[in-house]
Amino acid sequence: MKHLAAAAFVAGALALPGLALAADYSIMAPAGPGGGWDQTARAMQEAMTAEGISGNVQVINVPGAGGTIGLAQFAQEANGDPSRLIVGGYVMVGAILTNKSPVTLDAVTPIARLTGEFEVIVVPAASDIKTLADLVTKLKADPGAVSWAGGSAGGTDHITAGLLAKTVGVDPKLVNYVAFSGGGEALAAVLGSQTTVGISGYGEFQAQVEAGALRVLGVSAPERIAVVDAPTFKEGGVDLSVMNWRMVAAGPGLSAEQVAAITADVQKMAESASWKKTLETKGWMNTWLAGDDFKAQLAKEIAATEAVLKDIGLVQ
Repeated sequence: MKHLAAAAFVAGALALPGLALAADYSIMAPAGPGGGWDQTARAMQEAMTAEGISGNVQVINVPGAGGTIGLAQFAQEANGDPSRLIVGGYVMVGAILTNKSPVTLDAVTPIARLTGEFEVIVVPAASDIKTLADLVTKLKADPGAVSWAGGSAGGTDHITAGLLAKTVGVDPKLVNYVAFSGGGEALAAVLGSQTTVGISGYGEFQAQVEAGALRVLGVSAPERIAVVDAPTFKEGGVDLSVMNWRMVAAGPGLSAEQVAAITADVQKMAESASWKKTLETKGWMNTWLAGDDFKAQLAKEIAATEAVLKDIGLVQ
């Protein structure tokens, strides 16, 4: 009887809200391995597991079309399922507009903006382009001869390349941009000198920069940042700053209580020592914003991105 009583007590204790078992999560990175979304999803997986927020976190990659293929699949499969999350951000906003995607961010439940990251332009160590001024000279001489390896069409990398061209007096429609669905593919193209330059968040090039295989020409930050030993675009003669941002969303069809529980778990992760260490290591900024404030900011970002894409000729 004592054993039965003990078992009943344990079962009852586990049912108490304060002693609830940690939720399992599946996080979709709607891109190939190696890129910013993949890194974000795996950093979330590591932090949520290390901090005991979740006992089991899986990451799945669904690449293609700037995240819109994964977004459409997620919106359908995650309906009413509080265990499913997807990462996205500025790139996805641009891709939805550029690809005229029938599935938009209205089809999911935004949870929080997590990080911000500045863009870097890199070249192979052996490149004759030593500075951002050298790149600008080549771009002005023959825009089509300068090829850019970056993420999906209409994303942050593409927008930054177009804005840089416009800022230095080159028609952004002439930018020879080569889009890749995963950071690993873009990195291979740059290292193999298949393109003139690479453009992305620093985290995607960091290991090769530190190993001396790639050289950073410039950073899209308004002032120098500690993790990157390189001048800003402005120091290189281009008066431009751009920040990429990344978010996490849940599926549609969730109750207010389910959304609150997910938000609490993600916030606990974002405030954890594990996550803060990742931000420091990768040079990501904490741009935490959740709830109605994030939804309002997201609407502003979508409108602003559409204006920029029209300005540089990527959206009619």
